[in-house]
Amino acid sequence: MKTLSELVRPNILGLAPYSCARDEFKGRDAHVFLDANESPYNSPFNRYPDPLQMKVKEKLARVKGVAPENMCLGNGSDETIDLAYRCFCRPGIDNVVAMEPTYGMYKVCADVNDVEYRKVLLDDNFQISADAMLSACDDRTKIIWLCSPNNPTGNLLNAVEIEKILTTFGGIVVVDEAYSDFNKARAWRTRLAEFPNLIVLNTMSKAWGCAAIRLGMAFASKEIIELFSKVKYPYNVNELTQNFAIQRLSDAFEVEKWVRTIVVERERMVVAFGQLPICEKVYPTDANFFLAKVSDAPHIYNYLIDHGIVVRNRNNVQLCHNCLRITVGSKNENNELLAALRQYL
Repeated sequence: MKTLSELVRPNILGLAPYSCARDEFKGRDAHVFLDANESPYNSPFNRYPDPLQMKVKEKLARVKGVAPENMCLGNGSDETIDLAYRCFCRPGIDNVVAMEPTYGMYKVCADVNDVEYRKVLLDDNFQISADAMLSACDDRTKIIWLCSPNNPTGNLLNAVEIEKILTTFGGIVVVDEAYSDFNKARAWRTRLAEFPNLIVLNTMSKAWGCAAIRLGMAFASKEIIELFSKVKYPYNVNELTQNFAIQRLSDAFEVEKWVRTIVVERERMVVAFGQLPICEKVYPTDANFFLAKVSDAPHIYNYLIDHGIVVRNRNNVQLCHNCLRITVGSKNENNELLAALRQYL
């Protein structure tokens, strides 16, 4: 791996971060706050939130097994994706490599940041080839993007191939584990000490049922997290989100029950969907959704819309011709979907 000073954009390396009012008295007792031009009324929402979200991180540390100094929290995982570009990729000069198909925000953020985005097609089993990914890199490749389980395909990536990329590539490797709670594979966040170039993304939006609060997380070495913290906006996670996250993280057992229920329902849906006349194939999944090849994806998608049921049409995505991506919902929601499709002509 190249050193961080070689990988980081020079302007970011020398950046003096904005000094938050709350940072200046950290570690000291204070009870009169006249420093940040806040209103004295409407407590507690009159005060700016903790810019480093330490109470949330302490809760997450117990749940995720990662130390607070190895975490950066964002306004959804999308913010942490953008932070990686802003820290490491020089606009108009550097490039990134990503598998295809995968989560669309990697490319959107590349386009926003004027960074070349190089796609490497998955194989017929939706798996990566480390050699193919590495062959797409050059001296200006700063990041390789991996998503496991992948979206929209639903499958875990081959861990041996991921490890080969981590040990061979000289830049940053991001593994997005948004759906890791729905399988028993070892999480890559538990291996940060082995790979100083690894960033692992996670979210409260999926297993934790908190998409509305917009809380994402990046796990990485202390040095990378310090860079992210320097570049992110000072108060990027609001007080309401922080408070709700603390509350939700205090009841991990309920979330575990939700996950078990979704996994059981996922297995039922994979079998039931595969028996529908419209279905040609249901692909293996390790997430809370599955990808299915059907007879006529655009027509079936519109048919479901007419019946008030929304799935994701992936027909125009490479390797996903005539495919629908279907989230595993409640048992009633899933039954309504199946009932509608059984009446499809």
